[in-house]
Amino acid sequence: MDKKQHIAIFTTASLPWMTGTSVNPLFRAAYLAKDGARKVTLVIPWLSVKDQLLVYPDLITFNSPSEHEAFVRRWCEERTKFASGFNIRFYPGRFSAEKRSILAVGDITGIIPDEEADVAVLEEPEHLTWYHHGKRWKTKFRLVIGVIHTNYIEYVKRENNGTLKAFVLKYINGWVVNIYCHKVIRLSAATQNLPNSIICNVHGVNPKFLDIGKKELEERENGHHASKKGAYYIGKMVWNKGYKELLKLLHDHQKELSGLEVDLYGNGEDSGQIHEAAKKVKLVTVRVHPGRDHADPLFYDYKVFLNPSTTDVVCTTTAEALAMGKTVICSNHPSNEFFKHFPNCRTYDDSDGFVKATCSALTEEPYPLTDAQRYELSWEAATERFLKLAELDQSNSRQLKETPSKNLMSLSMNMEKTMDEASANLHFLASGFELSRRVFGAIPGTLKPDEQLCRELGLVYSAGKDGTPVSKNISSYRYG
Repeated sequence: MDKKQHIAIFTTASLPWMTGTSVNPLFRAAYLAKDGARKVTLVIPWLSVKDQLLVYPDLITFNSPSEHEAFVRRWCEERTKFASGFNIRFYPGRFSAEKRSILAVGDITGIIPDEEADVAVLEEPEHLTWYHHGKRWKTKFRLVIGVIHTNYIEYVKRENNGTLKAFVLKYINGWVVNIYCHKVIRLSAATQNLPNSIICNVHGVNPKFLDIGKKELEERENGHHASKKGAYYIGKMVWNKGYKELLKLLHDHQKELSGLEVDLYGNGEDSGQIHEAAKKVKLVTVRVHPGRDHADPLFYDYKVFLNPSTTDVVCTTTAEALAMGKTVICSNHPSNEFFKHFPNCRTYDDSDGFVKATCSALTEEPYPLTDAQRYELSWEAATERFLKLAELDQSNSRQLKETPSKNLMSLSMNMEKTMDEASANLHFLASGFELSRRVFGAIPGTLKPDEQLCRELGLVYSAGKDGTPVSKNISSYRYG
């Protein structure tokens, strides 16, 4: 009997931070482990309490990794309705206020013992490897698959000296991803083009939104037509999440859209400015509300979801709205390519198209989702797409182990391997000095975990030559 595959999923965030890199890798782990055909470990960042207070909402904090793990499992199982059959391990992390991101501390490849290392999935591989200093991912694992979640280039362009920063970041991203990943899956063409990459949306929608859509459809079929509200948008309340584009469209076309009511839901650092900008739209009623869970019953009665954002890679809230049976108005943009063939997705190319699509959607009933369309949005379908692209079915698993030795017989492959190793050695050297790390934006003192992180994670801080921490509890946390 073949030995079970072990898939270790490393990601850059964790609940209760409600961001895509917290939620989607968690569902990926749950659905990959669901049938018991493979061993799955989800590896998520552990933050000290001072960083937890900066990241997690509603002052939620955890005193121990076990407490945090219980929260994550409970949240997942409440939504999937089945027991989570995967392991959870933690790596030491620090929060960068400047980047609004969690960065790994030390060599996190050691979280998975060498004897268990098989397949690694790096959710946001560029993010996980910018400052990586330790064992090479391709050496540690038989197969390393990167999943690109974020269009970092687009975000950087909006900063001061954005053009230069984006130019540099583009090459750094390509460099580290090529060094550390065998395969790369880009969720949409809205991401940076990277070596060895293929475009496919391997994310599904939270199952509860599909359940909501089914119930709404049943009510409609039984003649219970609830009065539908107008249009809404939900998202982190920062300008670059589509609020700037939406308010401009509503302001410039308020005469054509006169009488329209739009509700905006979200929390974020730009909420005050967005609230003030909404007041300037006179003929369209724009109400600004605090953020809510998209599955909250208050959203059930809305008919139309407006989403003009072009900074997302694949917008989770768009998928959720479609799953609930709403009509979605979104830009004709690569980030929305996956949704275009759904009959309730209406795209526009310009502001006039936005007005036409919005007015039409408000006067027509959404099409009911077919079973096939509902399945395509599900995590079951997303998991099938992922396994196929990653070639992780059993028939391909053996082939992945055998082909490298044959390929390396060719001179060209030997040369490529030599160049690849030289590039990896250069990155290892550059990432090993505090000065060079700081020049490229690393948090000071993150070359190895400090004593507090080691204590909280059950690691023994070693003051040896490389300062590598060693775990007290090998079954839970380990560095090689």
